[in-house]
Amino acid sequence: MSTTVKSQKNGTCKTVFKILKKLIKEFLIWLIIQLHMIFDWLVDLLFGFYYDHSAKKVPPIKNDLLLMSASELANQIRTKKVSSLEVVTAFIERAKEVNEIINAVVEDRYSNALEEAKEVDKLLQKSQDIDVIKKKKPFLGVPFTTKESIEAKGMLHTMGLTSRRDYRSETDATVVEFAKNAGGILIAKTNIPELNLWTESRNNLYGQTCNPYNTTRNVGGSSGGEGAIIAACGAAISIGSDIGGSTRMPAFFNGVFGLKPTEGLTPLKGVGLRKKDYLNSMAESGPICKKAEDIAPFLKVLIGEKVSRLQLDTVVDLKKLNIFYQESSGDLRASKVNSEMKNALLKCVYHFKEITGSATKVKIPGSEYSYRLWRYWMGQENFDFKMHITNGKYRASAVTEAPRFLTGKSEITLAALLKLIDEDILPKDSNEWGMNTTKNMKKYLLDKLGNDGVLFYPSSPFPAGYHYSAYLRPFNFGYWCLFNVLRFPVCQVPLGLDKNGLPVGVQVVAAPYNDHLCIAVAQELERAFGGWVPPS
Repeated sequence: MSTTVKSQKNGTCKTVFKILKKLIKEFLIWLIIQLHMIFDWLVDLLFGFYYDHSAKKVPPIKNDLLLMSASELANQIRTKKVSSLEVVTAFIERAKEVNEIINAVVEDRYSNALEEAKEVDKLLQKSQDIDVIKKKKPFLGVPFTTKESIEAKGMLHTMGLTSRRDYRSETDATVVEFAKNAGGILIAKTNIPELNLWTESRNNLYGQTCNPYNTTRNVGGSSGGEGAIIAACGAAISIGSDIGGSTRMPAFFNGVFGLKPTEGLTPLKGVGLRKKDYLNSMAESGPICKKAEDIAPFLKVLIGEKVSRLQLDTVVDLKKLNIFYQESSGDLRASKVNSEMKNALLKCVYHFKEITGSATKVKIPGSEYSYRLWRYWMGQENFDFKMHITNGKYRASAVTEAPRFLTGKSEITLAALLKLIDEDILPKDSNEWGMNTTKNMKKYLLDKLGNDGVLFYPSSPFPAGYHYSAYLRPFNFGYWCLFNVLRFPVCQVPLGLDKNGLPVGVQVVAAPYNDHLCIAVAQELERAFGGWVPPS
């Protein structure tokens, strides 16, 4: 046999082998996806048997003031069409009504808030310059809430830890101070997971918060109480915080808007256990609200002097936007994006394709490692979980806490125990891998988006799951935390309800300091598809 013939046969064999290898790989991927889908179906089936008979919704809304945006309420108050006292009273009554069902509010200051509303009304009787009031105090007389983990003077700041059950803040977090200076009236604080580190808002102090659309379902974490109380119309607007989706996840599960701004814009002092601002962090505070028109004005308040870094007053020509979309993260450990979530994303894509003329499907290189990357970068944060989980009493470990938990003697939750196991036992990724993978992802997305592009990205594989089912689906978290890793601005946009009456939505992403593009797109999607739907 000639050398040429042998070479051709070897080449043919190699080609066949490559094709066969590719087919086997594709089959294994298909098989994993199918098995995961069967697993998810079984989870929902079994949890449904347990929960569905007890499902409730919040009662219907009777006062039209509750349906208004915070911006509209502020305008009504400063033009004296309605008093602050009327507005604050309406929201307090609603908060009391729904909290018996959803357990979102963990501490209130209703009496003080009503007195502050009276003072606002007295001030407005004396002042006639509406424009000055609008500029200096854009949310004068409007009730707002914040999560228990964000400090508010005189209020509990337990972080969901039984060891901090009596701790009260001596000062306001900077973002709370900013909101108060803008005229906002704090009426309550809401539930969180322990130390903010879980995808469901439950702890051993305050119990579990329930979804206003269906009380058997998750509200998300860590701003879960905020998402629930805003959706149920128990507050006009809210301050959330987001280090791994903690604003956007609850916004999605509860069918409202939530924005994580560009990195380094909102002050972090008083957010969580931070005693000062940290410039290099994945965390940002941001608004949670029912109406898209509230996002930009409240973001201005929360950012303070750094607002000059953004272009929030710039009018966006939607026709000139470059549209990109990704249909899934590619992480085989995460659940498959279901048909209703995929359809929600694609209807946004098609809508903007009609406006701009084009839309490009992309795959961010490394998005399949979203959870791993977030885990790596959390290790770079200025946060000592093992000390904080005991409130500094001792350094916790999986070895010491697991026996206590199993015997009912531990003060921590299962989520915290899993975090200890992760830190103590599971292998860590290398600095080289974490930094290089993140760098390549950032470069890819920056090159695509520039200063005139937005990316539509799934909010989650599916709407809010049953309570506790998140323990069986931990990697779905990657859909939110990816953009904390990248430090890009991203807005969660509600897009109505699915066949089960649960909110669906989409994430809108832009390059750093192009938050105004996310907001403009959110406003257009609200106009086109309706946005928030009352849970009753």
